[in-house]
Amino acid sequence: MIPKKAGDRVKTDRRDAMQLARLMRSGDLTPVYVPAVDDEAIRDLSRAREDTLRDLKAAKLRLKAFLLRQDIRYTGRANWSPSHLRWLSEVVCPTPAQQIVFQEYVQTVTEQTERLGRLELELHEQVQTWRLYPVVEALQALRGVQCTVAVTTVAELGDLTRFENPRQLMHYLGLTPSEYPSGGRRQQGSITKTGNTHARRALVEGAWAYRCPAKVSRHLQLRLEKLPTAIQAISWKAQVRLCKRYRQLMAKGKNANQVVVAIARELSAFMWDIAKHIAVTPKA
Repeated sequence: MIPKKAGDRVKTDRRDAMQLARLMRSGDLTPVYVPAVDDEAIRDLSRAREDTLRDLKAAKLRLKAFLLRQDIRYTGRANWSPSHLRWLSEVVCPTPAQQIVFQEYVQTVTEQTERLGRLELELHEQVQTWRLYPVVEALQALRGVQCTVAVTTVAELGDLTRFENPRQLMHYLGLTPSEYPSGGRRQQGSITKTGNTHARRALVEGAWAYRCPAKVSRHLQLRLEKLPTAIQAISWKAQVRLCKRYRQLMAKGKNANQVVVAIARELSAFMWDIAKHIAVTPKA
């Protein structure tokens, strides 16, 4: 993101050094966050899990598409439930060649499911010895932010306290709307989608939990019991505000996807606040 003139095509070490010195003096250089070795290792493990999840979804779609081509339809309620897996074990295709294809697709789904389980188990074990684990544990006080979402967010963003305010974090995640002001007119468009896509996707997935009324579930209560009172207060404040915000935006006729993105943007601000409290509050 170093500013560069369009017609400047002469590149030498001396010219580069002088240009960097001028940009540094004027404050036009954008700082870059360099993760530590352990931080990058957790990030790689988190991304491997995400890749496996994507491969598993693709394998399931191939299997279902193959069965539809053969007009073999499942009449049960939920796909990939125990009853659906039992039904798959009884499927017989019209020809031996198609039966081989079917078995290969089923085996691919099984392998990807087992691989996903291994990576999730390894991720939960490795993160417990990570230097940022207190932040990961504290972020789970928020509704919709379980271990996977918290680990993905922290692994991709690093230390959240490096942002001076929540708005900087929102801009980094690409969750702020784009603007096209002209004169006295201010027009907003879709979100910028700049920054880290992995963290943005995780936040949007967690934001769907706020479409239901504010409530402390049993699983959330178990996570809150381990955390300081200040973190618990932020969790409840986030629930009340974000659930109310979701209802208000839906009542205005907004699209559900747009509303969830708006909720994810505000959710990142509560994450930043929790990270600030963890930086000054020792682990309970």
